[in-house]
Amino acid sequence: MALDALRRRSVGFIDWEDRSWACFLVTYRSRAGLWKGYFSFRPPEGGTDEDEIRTADIFVEDSENQIDMKARGLGRPLLSGLLSSAIQTHAQVEADRPQLRRWFRSYLKDNSRELAGPWEEDGGAAGQRTLAELESIYASYRLDQVAHFITLVGPDDFSRAVEKILEGEPFDFGAKDRLQFAMMVVEFIESHLALPPFEVWADDYLAHPEEYRLYTHTLHREGRLP
Repeated sequence: MALDALRRRSVGFIDWEDRSWACFLVTYRSRAGLWKGYFSFRPPEGGTDEDEIRTADIFVEDSENQIDMKARGLGRPLLSGLLSSAIQTHAQVEADRPQLRRWFRSYLKDNSRELAGPWEEDGGAAGQRTLAELESIYASYRLDQVAHFITLVGPDDFSRAVEKILEGEPFDFGAKDRLQFAMMVVEFIESHLALPPFEVWADDYLAHPEEYRLYTHTLHREGRLP
């Protein structure tokens, strides 16, 4: 079974605040080979998967049957509590979506400028750059491309993409390991961008250093797309 293949089965309906939500148990096999599972809830007026809200992965077992057995042992009061928690979490995620994209852009800007050093401001002769300096500027350039891509994606779409990259877990600004999660997202996006290898980039940079400096200045200093 593909890693991202989801198996769904109906658990029935759960009442919450005078509304009846359809409840589903969703299972899938993780990259590590373990089976994971969560509950997904669809509101009465919702007709598509996008209208559903879900819990975090609350089951991690060696087999799908083990998840089924544990899920069947849960009573309706507990399922109602999970639904209530999922609704509150969903509301918070919706409020955080614009903030999430801003946070990533700020995170990338700070890391890009730290990698590049003072080259953006000093405008020194490109031909005098050492190999180490060129490699640092190249690393900065790659982060800039990720930041540029994120800017082109709407807040809602970006938030959904982050959740998918993190295997369904919402990005928690208060988590101690949020930087680790951020690195996972950045590395995933970077690996899917058509970026030139260092040698190709270096030749172009040495031929057009001012264009690269202006690009970085516009992206970071002026806060707009070049």
